[in-house]
Amino acid sequence: MASPQLAELIASMRAQPRALDVDTDELRRNFDLLGSMSPLPDGVRCEPVDAGGVPAEWITPPVADDRTILYLHGGGYVIGSIGSHRAMIARIAIAARARALAIDYRLAPEHPYPAAVDDATAAYRWLLAQGIEPARLAIAGDSAGGGLTAATLLALRDAGDVLPAAAVCISPWLDLACSGETMRTKAADDPVLTPERLQRWAGQYLNGTDARTPVASPLYGDLSGLPPLLMQVGTAEVLLDDSLRFAERARAAGVDVTLEPWEELIHIWPIFFMLPESQQAIERVGAWLCQRIASG
Repeated sequence: MASPQLAELIASMRAQPRALDVDTDELRRNFDLLGSMSPLPDGVRCEPVDAGGVPAEWITPPVADDRTILYLHGGGYVIGSIGSHRAMIARIAIAARARALAIDYRLAPEHPYPAAVDDATAAYRWLLAQGIEPARLAIAGDSAGGGLTAATLLALRDAGDVLPAAAVCISPWLDLACSGETMRTKAADDPVLTPERLQRWAGQYLNGTDARTPVASPLYGDLSGLPPLLMQVGTAEVLLDDSLRFAERARAAGVDVTLEPWEELIHIWPIFFMLPESQQAIERVGAWLCQRIASG
């Protein structure tokens, strides 16, 4: 059963307008403001770094084993930043006893597809160049960053790179064609996203590219050879069907997929720290990563 805090959060969200004509710069400022209101856990260190030409930040918890997470933030490929997600990434790093490298990949519409994929693959290769072994490395992301996680895996595999030990997709956007059945059936339940907003962001990111291009929409790709995946998704999301379909296709391709539909939960609920379900999901991500990433 969902927590009372979730009901309060949803009621608060529904009281806010979700107009499509909100300026992109304003959306970016608001999302970053949300992130800045969440304090970092005690002892977490943040260090800016240039990751192969990509602006990035090391987020290091007080206790970290020899594990690394490359984290790709969400935001529809149009908004979001290290700042909007720093506090959540820090909590995931603590739970996984790992350092996290968060990156500010380029955003649409200024930088459409494939800029985000190019930046994510560049950051991954930079980590390998620092001597980090793939067996001690994972890629993780939420929303568009969850889709970008899968897209990065496909791009790396197709280029012949050694893949990381594991990957985590939280509420991932995997189908930029927005063709999932839950785009319709969950539209009234989802207080965060609307099909119209997603379609607008998809158009800005794709900039004329076919929405079923696999490295833009991983749902349509050959999923063979991917590392073990953890997928968390709320059952009150319009993106629910993205995870259900992707998990089915990945399993059919021989991928080890752990799919966790969280009843009544909303889009990227782990970012809302007032929810008990947030810490529960983050702890689950940490435990799963500890099981699948080698530690020195």
